[in-house]
Amino acid sequence: MSTEYLSSAAVTNGLTTNFIGRNILYFPSVTSTNDIARQQAMQKAPEGTAVIADQQTTGRGRLKRAWVSPQGNVAVTIVLYPARKNLQFLTMLSSLAVQRSIEKTTGLKCELKWPNDVLIKGKKVCGILLESQASADRVNYAVVGIGINVNMKLQDFPEIAAIATSLANELGREISRPVLLRNLFVEMERLYVNLGDGRSILSEWRDNLITLGKKVHVRYGEDIFEGTAETVADDGSLMLRCYDGRLMKFMAGDVTLK
Repeated sequence: MSTEYLSSAAVTNGLTTNFIGRNILYFPSVTSTNDIARQQAMQKAPEGTAVIADQQTTGRGRLKRAWVSPQGNVAVTIVLYPARKNLQFLTMLSSLAVQRSIEKTTGLKCELKWPNDVLIKGKKVCGILLESQASADRVNYAVVGIGINVNMKLQDFPEIAAIATSLANELGREISRPVLLRNLFVEMERLYVNLGDGRSILSEWRDNLITLGKKVHVRYGEDIFEGTAETVADDGSLMLRCYDGRLMKFMAGDVTLK
């Protein structure tokens, strides 16, 4: 567990963004930062509002899975009101922002794994969960939940030690969470305001995916498909070239590199 004190003031002190992270709600412990952020979004909180917690008691990832979120890590959810056409790019944008902010803060090289994982040396260091309320022509809100393993000690969590890592585990020292969060907010805002038609985000995200060109298993529901991860479509879907020659498109699923 980190001995560093985390607070709204600790994060905003020296923050150079215009709106992301300018309004921070900090909690020592919550069930889920996404739940709090969604309530804030429904009440029309300012765009860029960030909900930060020292600990989540029922943090969750994709497919309703539990996300281990002890004290010492970063659990943050950001409220956004994107244009409908840009909703599909938020997970890509967030992955890139996490990658950039970790590398800027620690010097550690990160890799991206489809659809929303950030890895260091093949082990998961961050997960992203996007939840939104949208209709055909507009987005009422989007909340981007980001969980980064910062100062957790992997020996305390043997159940995930084989597949996960933390920044402190990689560097052998504690990392400043306020500094990491400030860098994250700066990178998020820079990418978000320059999103345009999303092509540059898609291109950079695609170039950083370690999944592409690899032989993979894709689990979708109860079914498993095998083949080569050929590319990603414009909407971020994975295009799998099956061994029988079929080209299949996956909007979601679990990918394992063979």
